[in-house]
Amino acid sequence: MIIKEYRVINNCTRDEYQVGQLYAVAEASKAETGGGEGVEVLKNEPYENAEGKGQYTYKIYHLSSKVPAIIRAIAPSGALELYEEAWNAYPHCKTVLTDNFKLVTETMHVDNSRGEIDNALNISQDLLEKREVVIIDIANDPIEPKDYKKDQDPTLYHSEKTGRGPLKDDWIKKATPTMTCYKLVTVEFKWFGLQNKIESFIQNVMRSLFTNFHRQLFCWTDKWYGMTMDDIRAYEDKTKYDLDESRAKAPPQEET
Repeated sequence: MIIKEYRVINNCTRDEYQVGQLYAVAEASKAETGGGEGVEVLKNEPYENAEGKGQYTYKIYHLSSKVPAIIRAIAPSGALELYEEAWNAYPHCKTVLTDNFKLVTETMHVDNSRGEIDNALNISQDLLEKREVVIIDIANDPIEPKDYKKDQDPTLYHSEKTGRGPLKDDWIKKATPTMTCYKLVTVEFKWFGLQNKIESFIQNVMRSLFTNFHRQLFCWTDKWYGMTMDDIRAYEDKTKYDLDESRAKAPPQEET
Protein backbone atom coordinates (compact mmCIF):
# COMPACT_ATOMS: atom_id res chain seq x y z
CA MET A 1 0.00 0.00 0.00
CA ILE A 2 1.34 3.42 -0.99
CA ILE A 3 0.46 6.42 1.18
CA LYS A 4 1.04 10.01 0.11
CA GLU A 5 -0.11 13.30 1.59
CA TYR A 6 -0.58 16.00 -1.02
CA ARG A 7 -0.63 19.58 0.20
CA VAL A 8 -2.29 21.92 -2.29
CA ILE A 9 -1.92 25.60 -1.48
CA ASN A 10 -4.60 27.92 -2.90
CA ASN A 11 -4.97 31.69 -3.21
CA CYS A 12 -8.39 31.96 -1.57
CA THR A 13 -10.07 31.53 1.82
CA ARG A 14 -11.41 28.21 3.06
CA ASP A 15 -15.02 29.36 2.70
CA GLU A 16 -14.37 30.56 -0.85
CA TYR A 17 -12.70 27.27 -1.70
CA GLN A 18 -15.79 25.29 -0.66
CA VAL A 19 -17.80 27.06 -3.36
CA GLY A 20 -15.02 27.04 -5.95
CA GLN A 21 -14.33 23.33 -5.47
CA LEU A 22 -17.95 22.30 -5.99
CA TYR A 23 -18.22 24.52 -9.07
CA ALA A 24 -15.01 23.09 -10.55
CA VAL A 25 -16.09 19.49 -9.85
CA ALA A 26 -19.34 20.11 -11.74
CA GLU A 27 -17.49 21.68 -14.67
CA ALA A 28 -14.91 18.87 -14.81
CA SER A 29 -17.68 16.26 -14.79
CA LYS A 30 -19.32 17.89 -17.80
CA ALA A 31 -16.01 17.94 -19.68
CA GLU A 32 -15.46 14.19 -19.12
CA THR A 33 -18.95 13.00 -20.03
CA GLY A 34 -20.49 12.06 -23.36
CA GLY A 35 -21.08 9.25 -25.80
CA GLY A 36 -22.15 6.74 -23.17
CA GLU A 37 -19.17 7.36 -20.92
CA GLY A 38 -18.18 9.73 -18.15
CA VAL A 39 -19.75 10.51 -14.79
CA GLU A 40 -23.12 9.22 -13.61
CA VAL A 41 -24.35 10.84 -10.39
CA LEU A 42 -26.66 8.42 -8.58
CA LYS A 43 -26.98 10.27 -5.27
CA ASN A 44 -26.26 13.79 -4.07
CA GLU A 45 -28.01 14.33 -0.76
CA PRO A 46 -27.50 15.48 2.83
CA TYR A 47 -26.43 12.86 5.38
CA GLU A 48 -26.19 12.67 9.15
CA ASN A 49 -24.62 9.92 11.26
CA ALA A 50 -22.72 9.42 14.51
CA GLU A 51 -19.63 11.08 13.03
CA GLY A 52 -21.44 14.23 11.90
CA LYS A 53 -23.40 15.57 8.96
CA GLY A 54 -22.70 16.84 5.47
CA GLN A 55 -23.33 16.03 1.81
CA TYR A 56 -23.15 12.45 0.48
CA THR A 57 -22.56 11.63 -3.19
CA TYR A 58 -22.45 8.32 -5.01
CA LYS A 59 -21.12 8.27 -8.57
CA ILE A 60 -20.21 5.77 -11.26
CA TYR A 61 -17.38 6.59 -13.64
CA HIS A 62 -17.77 4.91 -17.05
CA LEU A 63 -14.17 5.11 -18.19
CA SER A 64 -13.29 2.37 -20.67
CA SER A 65 -11.81 4.67 -23.32
CA LYS A 66 -10.44 7.24 -20.85
CA VAL A 67 -7.69 5.17 -19.22
CA PRO A 68 -4.28 4.01 -20.49
CA ALA A 69 -4.22 1.04 -22.85
CA ILE A 70 -2.22 -1.04 -20.37
CA ILE A 71 -5.06 -0.80 -17.85
CA ARG A 72 -7.71 -1.65 -20.44
CA ALA A 73 -5.65 -4.64 -21.59
CA ILE A 74 -5.38 -6.28 -18.17
CA ALA A 75 -8.79 -5.34 -16.82
CA PRO A 76 -11.59 -7.93 -16.90
CA SER A 77 -14.76 -6.96 -18.71
CA GLY A 78 -16.70 -4.33 -16.78
CA ALA A 79 -13.78 -3.57 -14.48
CA LEU A 80 -13.57 0.00 -15.69
CA GLU A 81 -16.81 1.09 -14.19
CA LEU A 82 -15.51 2.70 -11.02
CA TYR A 83 -17.67 3.47 -8.01
CA GLU A 84 -17.15 6.54 -5.86
CA GLU A 85 -18.67 7.40 -2.50
CA ALA A 86 -17.93 10.75 -0.88
CA TRP A 87 -18.82 12.23 2.48
CA ASN A 88 -18.34 15.99 2.47
CA ALA A 89 -18.51 17.34 6.03
CA TYR A 90 -16.54 20.44 5.14
CA PRO A 91 -13.82 21.26 6.10
CA HIS A 92 -13.25 17.49 6.41
CA CYS A 93 -14.02 15.25 3.42
CA LYS A 94 -13.53 11.58 2.60
CA THR A 95 -13.77 9.90 -0.81
CA VAL A 96 -13.60 6.17 -1.52
CA LEU A 97 -13.16 4.90 -5.08
CA THR A 98 -13.46 1.14 -5.57
CA ASP A 99 -13.31 -1.63 -8.12
CA ASN A 100 -10.27 -3.92 -8.39
CA PHE A 101 -8.47 -1.42 -6.21
CA LYS A 102 -9.39 0.80 -3.29
CA LEU A 103 -8.43 4.46 -3.43
CA VAL A 104 -9.17 6.49 -0.31
CA THR A 105 -8.69 10.26 -0.20
CA GLU A 106 -9.17 12.00 3.13
CA THR A 107 -8.96 15.78 3.08
CA MET A 108 -8.76 18.56 5.64
CA HIS A 109 -9.12 22.13 4.41
CA VAL A 110 -7.21 24.60 6.59
CA ASP A 111 -7.58 28.38 6.40
CA ASN A 112 -4.55 30.70 6.57
CA SER A 113 -2.21 27.78 5.84
CA ARG A 114 0.67 27.53 3.39
CA GLY A 115 1.21 23.77 3.69
CA GLU A 116 3.26 23.94 6.88
CA ILE A 117 1.10 21.81 9.23
CA ASP A 118 2.74 18.46 9.90
CA ASN A 119 -0.35 16.42 10.82
CA ALA A 120 -3.45 18.32 9.77
CA LEU A 121 -5.47 15.10 9.48
CA ASN A 122 -4.41 13.82 12.91
CA ILE A 123 -3.29 10.44 11.56
CA SER A 124 -1.57 7.75 13.61
CA GLN A 125 2.17 7.56 14.17
CA ASP A 126 2.26 4.41 12.04
CA LEU A 127 0.75 6.24 9.05
CA LEU A 128 2.99 9.26 9.65
CA GLU A 129 6.03 7.02 9.27
CA LYS A 130 4.71 5.49 6.04
CA ARG A 131 3.41 8.60 4.27
CA GLU A 132 5.30 10.69 1.74
CA VAL A 133 4.55 14.45 1.76
CA VAL A 134 4.15 16.12 -1.64
CA ILE A 135 3.76 19.90 -1.90
CA ILE A 136 1.77 20.95 -4.98
CA ASP A 137 2.49 24.39 -6.42
CA ILE A 138 -0.28 25.02 -8.96
CA ALA A 139 1.68 27.80 -10.66
CA ASN A 140 5.18 26.35 -10.91
CA ASP A 141 4.86 22.55 -10.90
CA PRO A 142 5.29 21.01 -14.37
CA ILE A 143 2.27 19.54 -16.14
CA GLU A 144 1.92 17.39 -19.22
CA PRO A 145 1.99 19.42 -22.46
CA LYS A 146 -1.34 17.85 -23.46
CA ASP A 147 -2.92 19.27 -20.28
CA TYR A 148 -1.72 22.84 -20.76
CA LYS A 149 -4.31 25.50 -21.58
CA LYS A 150 -3.40 29.15 -21.69
CA ASP A 151 -6.68 30.20 -20.09
CA GLN A 152 -5.98 27.81 -17.19
CA ASP A 153 -2.45 29.04 -16.44
CA PRO A 154 -2.23 30.63 -12.96
CA THR A 155 0.96 32.47 -13.97
CA LEU A 156 -1.10 34.40 -16.55
CA TYR A 157 -4.55 34.64 -14.95
CA HIS A 158 -5.77 37.77 -13.17
CA SER A 159 -9.12 37.79 -11.38
CA GLU A 160 -11.11 40.93 -12.10
CA LYS A 161 -13.45 40.31 -9.16
CA THR A 162 -10.80 39.67 -6.50
CA GLY A 163 -7.65 41.26 -7.89
CA ARG A 164 -5.76 37.98 -7.34
CA GLY A 165 -3.13 36.65 -9.71
CA PRO A 166 -1.10 36.16 -11.72
CA LEU A 167 0.74 33.74 -9.39
CA LYS A 168 4.46 34.31 -9.86
CA ASP A 169 7.66 32.81 -8.45
CA ASP A 170 7.36 32.33 -4.67
CA TRP A 171 3.67 33.29 -4.53
CA ILE A 172 3.04 30.63 -1.85
CA LYS A 173 5.02 32.75 0.63
CA LYS A 174 3.58 36.11 -0.42
CA ALA A 175 -0.02 35.71 -1.68
CA THR A 176 -3.03 36.51 0.49
CA PRO A 177 -5.39 35.01 1.34
CA THR A 178 -4.25 31.37 1.39
CA MET A 179 -5.63 28.02 2.45
CA THR A 180 -4.32 24.48 2.04
CA CYS A 181 -5.99 21.21 1.11
CA TYR A 182 -4.22 18.42 3.02
CA LYS A 183 -5.05 15.24 1.07
CA LEU A 184 -4.03 11.84 2.43
CA VAL A 185 -4.25 9.31 -0.41
CA THR A 186 -3.95 5.55 0.13
CA VAL A 187 -4.04 3.00 -2.69
CA GLU A 188 -4.56 -0.74 -2.39
CA PHE A 189 -4.61 -2.83 -5.56
CA LYS A 190 -6.01 -6.37 -5.71
CA TRP A 191 -4.37 -7.91 -8.77
CA PHE A 192 -1.47 -10.06 -7.64
CA GLY A 193 1.89 -9.25 -9.20
CA LEU A 194 0.91 -5.76 -10.33
CA GLN A 195 0.40 -3.99 -7.00
CA ASN A 196 3.49 -1.79 -6.89
CA LYS A 197 3.34 -0.79 -10.54
CA ILE A 198 -0.36 0.06 -10.54
CA GLU A 199 -0.34 1.73 -7.11
CA SER A 200 2.56 3.96 -8.21
CA PHE A 201 0.75 4.72 -11.46
CA ILE A 202 -2.43 5.69 -9.59
CA GLN A 203 -0.54 7.98 -7.21
CA ASN A 204 1.09 9.72 -10.19
CA VAL A 205 -2.34 10.16 -11.74
CA MET A 206 -3.69 11.62 -8.50
CA ARG A 207 -0.89 14.19 -8.33
CA SER A 208 -1.61 15.22 -11.91
CA LEU A 209 -5.35 15.43 -11.22
CA PHE A 210 -4.89 17.55 -8.10
CA THR A 211 -2.53 19.91 -9.92
CA ASN A 212 -4.71 20.38 -12.99
CA PHE A 213 -7.94 20.63 -10.99
CA HIS A 214 -6.64 23.38 -8.74
CA ARG A 215 -5.16 25.28 -11.67
CA GLN A 216 -8.67 25.27 -13.15
CA LEU A 217 -10.27 26.26 -9.85
CA PHE A 218 -8.03 29.32 -9.55
CA CYS A 219 -8.41 30.38 -13.17
CA TRP A 220 -12.21 30.05 -12.91
CA THR A 221 -12.33 32.36 -9.87
CA ASP A 222 -14.46 34.98 -11.61
CA LYS A 223 -16.98 32.29 -12.60
CA TRP A 224 -17.68 31.02 -9.07
CA TYR A 225 -16.70 33.94 -6.84
CA GLY A 226 -19.80 35.39 -5.18
CA MET A 227 -21.93 32.26 -5.58
CA THR A 228 -23.73 31.02 -2.46
CA MET A 229 -24.10 27.37 -1.39
CA ASP A 230 -27.73 27.53 -2.56
CA ASP A 231 -26.47 28.69 -5.96
CA ILE A 232 -24.02 25.77 -6.02
CA ARG A 233 -26.64 23.15 -5.12
CA ALA A 234 -28.91 24.46 -7.89
CA TYR A 235 -25.95 24.37 -10.30
CA GLU A 236 -25.17 20.76 -9.26
CA ASP A 237 -28.78 19.73 -9.94
CA LYS A 238 -28.65 21.27 -13.40
CA THR A 239 -25.27 19.64 -14.04
CA LYS A 240 -26.64 16.21 -13.09
CA TYR A 241 -29.46 16.65 -15.59
CA ASP A 242 -27.01 17.75 -18.29
CA LEU A 243 -24.67 14.82 -17.51
CA ASP A 244 -27.49 12.28 -17.82
CA GLU A 245 -28.51 13.79 -21.14
CA SER A 246 -24.94 13.84 -22.46
CA ARG A 247 -24.07 10.33 -21.31
CA ALA A 248 -27.21 8.95 -22.94
CA LYS A 249 -26.02 10.12 -26.34
CA ALA A 250 -24.17 7.16 -27.82
CA PRO A 251 -21.24 7.91 -30.14
CA PRO A 252 -21.92 7.53 -33.85
CA GLN A 253 -21.26 4.04 -35.21
CA GLU A 254 -18.31 3.67 -37.53
CA GLU A 255 -19.07 2.39 -40.99
CA THR A 256 -17.65 -1.01 -41.91
